[in-house]
Amino acid sequence: MTAGVSISGKVALVIGGAGGIGAATCTMLAEEGARVVMTHRPGAEPAARAAQKLERLRGEGHVDVGDTGTLLALRDAIAGRYGRLDILVNSAGFTKAVPHGDLEGLSDDLIDRMFQINWRGQYAAIRTFAPMLKASGNGLIVQVSSIASFQGSGSSVVYGATKAGLDVMVKSLARVLAPEIRLMSVAPGAVDTNFVPGRGAEFNAKAAAANPLKRIATPQDCARAIVACATHLTYSTGVTIVVDGGRSL
Repeated sequence: MTAGVSISGKVALVIGGAGGIGAATCTMLAEEGARVVMTHRPGAEPAARAAQKLERLRGEGHVDVGDTGTLLALRDAIAGRYGRLDILVNSAGFTKAVPHGDLEGLSDDLIDRMFQINWRGQYAAIRTFAPMLKASGNGLIVQVSSIASFQGSGSSVVYGATKAGLDVMVKSLARVLAPEIRLMSVAPGAVDTNFVPGRGAEFNAKAAAANPLKRIATPQDCARAIVACATHLTYSTGVTIVVDGGRSL
């Protein structure tokens, strides 16, 4: 296997560096030599640990992807500090477990908020940073999706719908932003994080037993796929990389 394309010296922004996947991605990008900017909630432990581990990681604090103004402020800060942006990883998102059969459990407010953060916020981030990525001449955007996007599964009906929307967004924008910018989607199955409130060891064990590889993904499994989009899958755009251990077979 070749060493892959070097991303040493490139500037990468990980929106949602607080989560397990986001923090692992920050660490791996930095280990590959990238200058990494991460956004995270104040006091977020995974992001704080990653920042302590690698001196290259520079936390830019809280960004609400539902508020375009905070994205614009971040864009100006990155332009002022680094003068460029080469990689954008959209890892921000949230969910709430609601059984698919509980039609009343998905309130209008919850549906609107989930689309605001999980879809509109991702689009707003791309819209904000596309000019900088295009100027790099070889920009990359990676969206963190889910196998819920094509399985009709996941923590709720609306969560799967937002992720399906992300995959459509990747296909649509991959056409119009090429050749200067590539777009990729990484779709994990169950991941060993606390992303879904209320899911713990019992859920993880059940999910692992139903998986052909008999384990659920680690954040590092997902981060490796994200980083590979920059270092190895350099002739791919508009496609979804599934990281689920065969769960969707």
